[in-house]
Amino acid sequence: MVQTGWTAQRWTAVFIEQAEMFRKAVADADPAAEVPTRPGWTVQDLVVHLARFLETSTAYLRTGSRGPIKPPAPPTGLAPLEYLDLQLTAAGEILTAVPGNRPVWTFSPAAPDLAWVWHRRIAHETVLRRFDAQTVVRQLVGTDTDLCTDGIDEVLTTIVAAKLDGDSPTEVSGTAVVRPTDVPESWLISFTPGEVPETRAAAPGEQGDAQVTGEAELVYFWLWNRMNLKEMTGDRRVLDVLQVGRGH
Repeated sequence: MVQTGWTAQRWTAVFIEQAEMFRKAVADADPAAEVPTRPGWTVQDLVVHLARFLETSTAYLRTGSRGPIKPPAPPTGLAPLEYLDLQLTAAGEILTAVPGNRPVWTFSPAAPDLAWVWHRRIAHETVLRRFDAQTVVRQLVGTDTDLCTDGIDEVLTTIVAAKLDGDSPTEVSGTAVVRPTDVPESWLISFTPGEVPETRAAAPGEQGDAQVTGEAELVYFWLWNRMNLKEMTGDRRVLDVLQVGRGH
C-alpha cells in the first residue's frame, strides 16, 4: 500500500536529494575508513555497492524487462567515485523519464510488477547508504518523518516478503504490530509458513504476538538494523523476521 502523496516523481526527488548528501559524505571521507554501521565495509566498498545497486536496479526501468536480469559485470578502468558519478547521473535521468505505472519485473512477491516499486526501492536504498556514509564523517542529519513512514511501509509490505522469498526462508508464524508514536500510520503484519506475509493497517489498540513502537525515524532505521530500539516486546522470532537489514 503506497502511502498517500507518494509518487514516482516524489521518490525521484528523494533520490536526488539523498544522492547529493551521499556523494558529499564519501568525498569527505577516507576511502579506506571503516563504516561503523556496516562492519567489515570500507567507504570504498560503500561507494561501489551503491553504484552497482543503481546500475542493476535501473536496468529494469531502462529495459522494461518482465523477468530477472543478470547483473552487469563490474566495470574496469574506472575509479570508484567515477563509477558512482556515472550511475548517479544515469539513475537520475532514468527515474525521471520512466512513469511509475510502467509494467516491469519487481523483486518481491508482495509487490506489483510496476516501475514505482523500483523508484521507491532506489530512493530508500540511497537513504540508507547516505546514513551509512554520514556516520563515517560524523555528520548525520535527521530523516524526514514522512519519508521514514514510507520506508517503514516499504519494509513491511515489500521487503519482508522478498527476504522470506529469498535466502532467508523461515517457518515463523504469528503477527506483529508496528506503531510509530509520532505519526498516525500503524501496521499489522501476519506470518504463515510458506505464504507471502499479509500486511494491513492495525486497528487502534490492536495487539500482535510482537509489538514495535517508537518514533518513526527510529523504527525505520531499526528495521534496517541501523539503530537500536527499546520499545520492542513479544515474540523474538517475529521481531527477527522484521529486521531486514542484517548483512545489508
